Amino acid sequence: MARVMKVFRTLRNHWKKSTFAVLCEVVLVLRREACLVAREFGRQQIAPQERLRKATVILNPAACSGKANNLFEKNAAPILHLAGVEVTVVKTDYEGQAKKLMELMEQTDMLIVAGGDGTLQEVITGLLRRPDRDTFSNTPIGFIPLGSHNSLSPSLHLLSDNKVKDITSATLSILKGETVPLDVLQIKGEKEQPVFALMGLRWGAFRDVAATISKYWYLGPLKTNAAHWFSTLREWPLVQQVSVSYLAPSLRPPDLPPYKPPRPNLIYRIIRRLKNYWNPPDIEPPKVEEPEKWEEQQLLTTELFIQTHNKNPVKRRINDSMMICAEPDSFTVGEFISVGNKKHEDPTVFTKDSTKLEASACRLELPEGTGGFFNIDNEEYDATPVEVRLLPRKLRFFISAERREQLLSP
Repeated sequence: MARVMKVFRTLRNHWKKSTFAVLCEVVLVLRREACLVAREFGRQQIAPQERLRKATVILNPAACSGKANNLFEKNAAPILHLAGVEVTVVKTDYEGQAKKLMELMEQTDMLIVAGGDGTLQEVITGLLRRPDRDTFSNTPIGFIPLGSHNSLSPSLHLLSDNKVKDITSATLSILKGETVPLDVLQIKGEKEQPVFALMGLRWGAFRDVAATISKYWYLGPLKTNAAHWFSTLREWPLVQQVSVSYLAPSLRPPDLPPYKPPRPNLIYRIIRRLKNYWNPPDIEPPKVEEPEKWEEQQLLTTELFIQTHNKNPVKRRINDSMMICAEPDSFTVGEFISVGNKKHEDPTVFTKDSTKLEASACRLELPEGTGGFFNIDNEEYDATPVEVRLLPRKLRFFISAERREQLLSP
C-alpha cells in the first residue's frame, strides 16, 4: 500500500511529465499497431512479372505549422515502406507549385496528397488541367490530413482527437485499396483558367467574418462572438445581391458492375462482316443537341454556398447535382451572431429559411463594383462573375471501410 501511495504522490507532483510520458506511449503504440498491419501487406507474394506498386506523394512541408514533414516521415512513410509500396515524395516549396508539378507528373499507380485543403485543391486543379486528364483522373487518390483545414477528411476517415491516429488511419485506408468516386466543381471566370473544388464555393458576410476571427485571439472563447458583433457595428445589414442562373440537375446513370461480354467465335464474326459489306446498315443522322435551358433567380442574401454532395459520398442519389444554398436577408443582429457561431463549426450548415436550389451548372453575376472574396475549398480568391459546372464522380479517393459503413448507416 505504501508503494502505491508513493506512486500516486509522484504522479501528482510531476503531472506534466507523467502526462507527456503517457501521450508518448500512446503514440508509440499507434505506430507499432499500424506498422504490424502494413507488414502483412508487405509479406504478400507477387508474381514474377508483377512490379511493386508505385505511389507519388505530394507533400506540403508548411502544413500543420511547419510540422508536416516530420509527421509524414515518422507516421505515414514507414507504413507505406513496410507494405512494399515504392514511394516517391515530392515536396512543395511555394504556393501554386503543386499545380505545376501535377501538369508535368508521369503516370503513377496511386497519388497521395499529404497536406491540407490548399494542397489538395492545387493537386486536383493541376490534374484536371492536364491534356490527358480523362486518363489521369482514373488514378486513385489518397489524402493524408496534415493541414490546419482538412475539410475532406470526415468524408473519408474516422476522425479522433489524436493527429497521429488520424494520419496512420488515413495511410492504412490507402493500403487497403477501397475507393469512392467524388464529384468535382469546375469554377471558371471570364479570363482565368478553371479552378477545381471538392467541397464548394462560399461567398458572403459569414465567410468575411470567419476570415477575421483569428484577429481576436486575445478574447479566447469569445473571439467568434466578438468578430460577428464587431462586423455588425461597421455595417448593417450585411446582405449582398446576386443573380444566379442555373441548369436543372441531370439524372444519374445506374451503377452497373463492369462487364465485358465474351468475344463471338470466328465464324460468327466472318458472317457479320460479310453481311455488313453486302448490306451496310443505315447511317443515322447526327443528333441535334437541344439548347440548354437556363433559369434565372435574383437573390438578396447574407451568404451563398455552392457545394457538392461529397460530405456523404456513399449515399445513393437519383440526380447528379450540386446544391446552391442562400441564407435569407432578414437576420437580426442576435440571429446573425448565433448562426455565425454554428457556421464557424460547420460552414455547410444552413438555416431552415434558406433558399436551396439543385443544379448541374450555375452562373453567378455580381453587381458592378462588388468586391470581396470567394472561399473555394477554404482558399481565398477574388470575387468575380463565374460559371460553376459539376463534374459528377470525376475522381476516385481512398476511403476507410469503417467510415463507409458509418455513412451508410441510418
